[in-house]
Amino acid sequence: MSPTEDKFISASLDRTVRLWDLRSPNCQGLMHANGRALASFDPDGLIFAVAIDSQQIKLYDVRSFDKGPFSTFQLPKEHLRDWTGLKFSSDGKMILIYSNGNYIRLLDSFQGEVLRNFSIPGNPRAVSLEASFTPDSQFILSGSADGQVYIWNTDTGNRVTILQGHHPSAVQCVKFNPKYMMMISACTNTAIWLSEANEEA
Repeated sequence: MSPTEDKFISASLDRTVRLWDLRSPNCQGLMHANGRALASFDPDGLIFAVAIDSQQIKLYDVRSFDKGPFSTFQLPKEHLRDWTGLKFSSDGKMILIYSNGNYIRLLDSFQGEVLRNFSIPGNPRAVSLEASFTPDSQFILSGSADGQVYIWNTDTGNRVTILQGHHPSAVQCVKFNPKYMMMISACTNTAIWLSEANEEA
């Protein structure tokens, strides 16, 4: 979904990427991805990224997407697992890639350079595990196959903590509220997390 307009982007199994307007039943733009695609808007709604076959990312200007991508990043092909989602950071400087494996990639959105690789314990069933930024982009959250939520510092790459949410199965959804200090994690059940302010006596 575009963060600024009533538009959204979809990527389909027929290897197409389509731009939609909520006010119209017809798609506003159609691109052939020539591979399995994922797509996401940047925080200003002016650029969108299309990931293809877990090895390539193309950046498009919404206003001139029909002219093709203005930048393309090539990454090493993932042979054993597939990318399942990508997200921009709130400042638009980074792209987060998550998968059905046990890794997360953090990329520079201008150069395509891999800034960090984050490892998640095991995922033998190849479950899609979502990862997200906090609203200030200082931390990365990820679900895991062991039912826990892992949190890393974006700048250092260090793991900050592991949250025990009493999840009986793989945590496939983690999202942070953009306005309030609140996040959710979900598998077959949902956990809502609130921060605690420690006041000095």
